[in-house]
Amino acid sequence: MKKIIKRILLIITLVFAIGLIYIFTYVPSLSKQHGVVETLLYLGDSDNQPLIVAFGGAEGGIDWHRNHMKGKRDSLIQKGYAILAIGYFNADGTPRNLDRISLDAISDTIMSIAKNNKIDESKIALIGGSKGGELVLNLASRFNQYRAVIAMSTSHVSFPAITWSSNTSSWTYKGNEVTYVPAPLKTISPALKGDHYTAFSMMLEDEEAVKNAEIKVENINGPILILSGKDDEMWPATSMSNKIIERLEEHNFKYYKEHIILDGGHIEPLEQFNLVYDFLEKHLPPE
Repeated sequence: MKKIIKRILLIITLVFAIGLIYIFTYVPSLSKQHGVVETLLYLGDSDNQPLIVAFGGAEGGIDWHRNHMKGKRDSLIQKGYAILAIGYFNADGTPRNLDRISLDAISDTIMSIAKNNKIDESKIALIGGSKGGELVLNLASRFNQYRAVIAMSTSHVSFPAITWSSNTSSWTYKGNEVTYVPAPLKTISPALKGDHYTAFSMMLEDEEAVKNAEIKVENINGPILILSGKDDEMWPATSMSNKIIERLEEHNFKYYKEHIILDGGHIEPLEQFNLVYDFLEKHLPPE
């Protein structure tokens, strides 16, 4: 009887081990919609409008088209800006998951729309929160046509795709995956419990991986505003944002840079949007 029990336990252990190997080596197929983004352009009546390109985070869809962003959209349009709301996954026609999203496709789409005769294509700013903040930093560090960047509750590194296996990058550039900080086995437990903060903190313990996956923010061609809530419950946004400023200082970044730490959590930057208005009016004003 004991031999049978031992054999059963051995089989269970082997199956479990094989399952873990599969999970941590499985690479999903690239989406058939890879390189497709969904856009909505909001224009005011004036000519030569600076363009604010706006991205949501891990919820997907076209976040800046949703009702909770209407007040901010309308205020920016009244101030003389055009808004380009982009859905880069989980929107009509786009990839379902945030997995190897093409930075090239997003940038090509932006520049095509910026040729609208009411837009000043020399004045383009990017704004994004959470994974959208990670996205705008990746975009602006690789394409020099963007003149200002606002990243809210952001990271200083690229993280894995949001898939069940987390075995690919969130982004691609020129057909290659952007280097990311991998998710080790120990992150499974907090992730299953919904404790994202602990899972991301565990990923950041890999100093070598973090170094390799740092976003080269010093290549950004314009001023940068970073906003974070000191009590962010999703990931350590404040410490990661401090790393962005440290990197900029180490590389003698020539443009304006600021990290404002707010009292509050992950969405607090959206509650302090006057800081965004002030930054844009100072560094990318309409004519």
